[in-house]
Amino acid sequence: MSDDLWAAATHHPFLAAVRDGTLATASFDRWLAQDALFVADLLTFQARLLARAPRPAQEVLAGGCAALVAELDWFDGHAAQRGLAPDPDPLPTTLAYRELLGRLDSEPFDAAVTGLWVIERVYLLGWTSARSSESPYAEFIEHWTVPEFAGYVDGLAALAQPQRYAGLVDEVLRLEVEFWNMAWQDPA
Repeated sequence: MSDDLWAAATHHPFLAAVRDGTLATASFDRWLAQDALFVADLLTFQARLLARAPRPAQEVLAGGCAALVAELDWFDGHAAQRGLAPDPDPLPTTLAYRELLGRLDSEPFDAAVTGLWVIERVYLLGWTSARSSESPYAEFIEHWTVPEFAGYVDGLAALAQPQRYAGLVDEVLRLEVEFWNMAWQDPA
């Protein structure tokens, strides 16, 4: 596991621009639309992971699935408010993440839940690094840093084995960096 990759994924320039209020609306909206697609893929993955989870892991994963359903409803509301297309085409990084989640479906539970933990931990730490009451995106930052989400990430941490799956951790971290980068890329 690379400390440099953790730092790059959780203190990315995208997040600094969100915090500082310098991120263009179009860049944020591009990222938000792709994140909604990712969350739909994540729900599918996590529901399958729940179905094969050992009994002690089921409560954490079930709670995560319920939260993802609520998250998709929340995305739908914000997409409508922001005038975003309801079904955008997935960009290459979103497709790469979809492929990784598909691969994790066939991995042992310990590997799959470790990948899930990295995804969620990066999200929590990243948005925590972007905290600013002055940001025009403060509502989003607050939504993604609530104590309930932190508790969920802690629950996943108790199931994860990052030392055993260090290569997977680094792969997820690289994808996270690319997902933030995607906001600035021309979607054409």
